[in-house]
Amino acid sequence: MTSTTTVVRASALTRLGPAALGVATLLLLLIAIEVLIRAGFINNYIVPTPIQVAAAFERIIVDEDIGSRFLLTFTEAFTAGAMITVVGVLAGVLLYRFDLLRRATETWVAALASAPTVLMYPLFLVIFGRSAWTIIMMGFVAGLPPVILKTIEGLVTTRRVLVDVGRSFRANTWQMATKIYLPAMRHPIINGVRLGLGVAIIGTLLAETKLSNSGIGFLIIQAYTLFDMPRMYAMLIVVFVLAIGANALVGWVGRLDRVKVR
Repeated sequence: MTSTTTVVRASALTRLGPAALGVATLLLLLIAIEVLIRAGFINNYIVPTPIQVAAAFERIIVDEDIGSRFLLTFTEAFTAGAMITVVGVLAGVLLYRFDLLRRATETWVAALASAPTVLMYPLFLVIFGRSAWTIIMMGFVAGLPPVILKTIEGLVTTRRVLVDVGRSFRANTWQMATKIYLPAMRHPIINGVRLGLGVAIIGTLLAETKLSNSGIGFLIIQAYTLFDMPRMYAMLIVVFVLAIGANALVGWVGRLDRVKVR
């Protein structure tokens, strides 16, 4: 075995090792849950076995038209995510530029991040009616504060020497924004969008449980009402897939910052 082959195998193990360990851990967890339920340590009326949950996927695919329902919830969550990104970044920049305004309102924004905004649904119901925009606005309001706060954090923590270098080269406002501030604050913004999008998905699903009759959230609360636990857990797995996909999408967009801004 040559040293080159050893290095290639070590590199492959480094790349695939964490993923393989994660899959193996998940499989062991599912097997453990199955055994504990069959042994009577976990109530099967509350927690179905993984086999029962897997069997429920056929029902939700055939009977519930899960594809179109998933697309509807994804569209609502994606729209809310796009709105919190644009509005949150602009609001963060505005608060950074006007220090008095930031000191006056930053604590309010932080308080809004922990407020139960889902209770505001009657207000949005009056404004937008029983429509998709009510659900989108629920996700938007819930996910906006993290983006604003992380944008402010990214601007505040930008190294002063970078700003001074840009000014010494007489960079205009656009050049300062694209060459200095944006590269320096991209990671805080991406983290803020990830946090905000996660909260927006939760807000969207909660709104669907009350205001929709076609989204993933509606199917979850319907399964719970009928005490169809295998179907409910199967729908929760669909939600996890939605959240993982949204997080991966934000991460992919974040890697695009390697392309130079011209």
